[in-house]
Amino acid sequence: MGNKQYKIKVSELRDKIAAEWIGQMIGNIYGLPHEGKYISNPGPETWPYGYMKNLDKLKKYDGAFSDDDTDVEYMYLLQMVKYGEEPTYQQLREAWMYHIRDRVWLANRAAVGLMHFGYTPPFTGSKELNPHWFQIDPQLINEIWGVIAPGMIGYAAAKSDWAARITSDSWGVEPTIFYGAMYSAAYFEKDIHKLIEIGIKALPSNGRFTATVKDMISLHDKYPADWKAARKEMAQKYYIDEPDMTKTIWNANLNGACAVLAMLYGNGNFQNTLDYSCAMGFDADNQAATVAGLMGVINGMKGLPENLYLPIEGWKLPFNDRYINITRYDMPDGKISEMIDQTLKATIDLVIAKGGKLSGKPGFEVLTINPEAAFNPPVEFCLGPLPRMEVGKPVDYNFYTEANKVYNWSLVGGKLPDGLTFSKGKLTGIPTSGGYSRITLQLDNGKEKATKEFNLLVRGTNIAPTADSILANVRNLNEKVLDSCWYTFGKSMYAKSVDVINDGVLSGPGSVFYSLAAKAKIPKVDYYGYSWKTPQKISMMAFHSGCLEEFGGWFTSLNVQYLNEAGKWVPVEKTQISPPLPETDIVFFQPHFVEYVISFETIETKGIRIIGDAKIQDHWNKYTKQVSGFTSITELSVYH
Repeated sequence: MGNKQYKIKVSELRDKIAAEWIGQMIGNIYGLPHEGKYISNPGPETWPYGYMKNLDKLKKYDGAFSDDDTDVEYMYLLQMVKYGEEPTYQQLREAWMYHIRDRVWLANRAAVGLMHFGYTPPFTGSKELNPHWFQIDPQLINEIWGVIAPGMIGYAAAKSDWAARITSDSWGVEPTIFYGAMYSAAYFEKDIHKLIEIGIKALPSNGRFTATVKDMISLHDKYPADWKAARKEMAQKYYIDEPDMTKTIWNANLNGACAVLAMLYGNGNFQNTLDYSCAMGFDADNQAATVAGLMGVINGMKGLPENLYLPIEGWKLPFNDRYINITRYDMPDGKISEMIDQTLKATIDLVIAKGGKLSGKPGFEVLTINPEAAFNPPVEFCLGPLPRMEVGKPVDYNFYTEANKVYNWSLVGGKLPDGLTFSKGKLTGIPTSGGYSRITLQLDNGKEKATKEFNLLVRGTNIAPTADSILANVRNLNEKVLDSCWYTFGKSMYAKSVDVINDGVLSGPGSVFYSLAAKAKIPKVDYYGYSWKTPQKISMMAFHSGCLEEFGGWFTSLNVQYLNEAGKWVPVEKTQISPPLPETDIVFFQPHFVEYVISFETIETKGIRIIGDAKIQDHWNKYTKQVSGFTSITELSVYH
């Protein structure tokens, strides 16, 4: 596309934005009946599919209705209206925690739980904390960042990457970057093949999805008239042969591949591309929404079939100018024309802020765009796990992330733990004494600055590995029961024995033990602990949870007991849990892979354990309905 300045009439810009929103709504609602339907085989060629059962829902709501392929972007639009065209991670996190309370899955659900635990993006999407980092989630909720950046391809790609890391990591964010670049470029480029090449250029040259897109182009070249053959090879390579830890029907790379094939075989025709998106299968409604929105940007409203945005007799405006919220807490219904105008304003404001300009008389305005515009992340702290430090063990910890690494870091208050130094956002050294130390850090870019207090803990020696016995009411995973359930992780995630809880491994294959013992749904108390042949002085424990399932895995209460001199289990008094357990046991608030530090006055004992109630959680899947009452753990540490 070159590096020249781009110009677009505001009237044309609005038309393309309108077609993007309406196209996405078409694709989402059209694709929903095909979601998860075609796995082993593609969908039938009974095209056009039409809205099928969703025609009744369109009549019921007398307009378009929300789903997770459009509602988060609408939420993001409302944040831009509230805060400006570049909201911060913290502002978006607040919106997530307030509006998203159910109807959220996989990486999105995991991110919400981590947000309520106190973490901010990008930690909420990191591989170490969000076990669904590789799923499809970010590519279906972030198209808006490309929409508001017409012709600013580098900006759109970088902003899409930044936003995708709210929920995801590594190659899991690459399809989102790809789409962001394509959406941005589509204002000035109509050829779908050229747009795909632009998307490839925005990706890491050695990225997984880069290779996948090129592979899809090769498959299309190999089978130019046989989309089913191309789909078969794609499914074999990216689903059937996918490594166990990332093999799901919601895999980001897999579903991105489906979308690329749909675009190639659709060859710029809206209806054909839409039907291919559905027929490719897997998480089909997401591809349908994304590619339909992209086609809207390319061709504007004239490129959308009227029968798809006016499917109900009597409607005069697209989807009756109504977007009805049925998915998000306390989020208003939208008037589609207002959503379009709000997006147009955010787009113009962003373009001007990035070196563009608006000229011309009212009604004939022209927007001049700086294609070299760059995205600079907001100046803000990103909050995740603090360093797990022990006396006498080396520390090498980064307070920064890729989002704020480039800014200036300073220690402006407090005292570091003895033996440690701080420089340019990095904490290093060997701590020489235990306890808490409060420090204040400052972050600035020469114009803006932010400060944040951190309470650092240096622990004593972890004596869990020295225990003579591991204590647990369930010692082995019942794999037969697990296999009967709707679980969402690779089987290699799960440890077969409780013996892993003192091996020092906090995440990854074989790290997570489930106390899943029987196919039952009755109240259950779980405990984990250790015993020694000689008495130990103990004042702290740390429970590190594992991944969680939709049907359970977390404690609803947590206490500590120790063996007294008579050999009886008695409660440890005045325990403090930091941070506290979630304020509710609702599934959407539960975080994966987090640590709870439990402090108390020093006791001397030969045995200690944590004990609490396992959550009994309902589930929609017929094979999982009667399975619950278990907890998930990766590590239980014990300190002098």
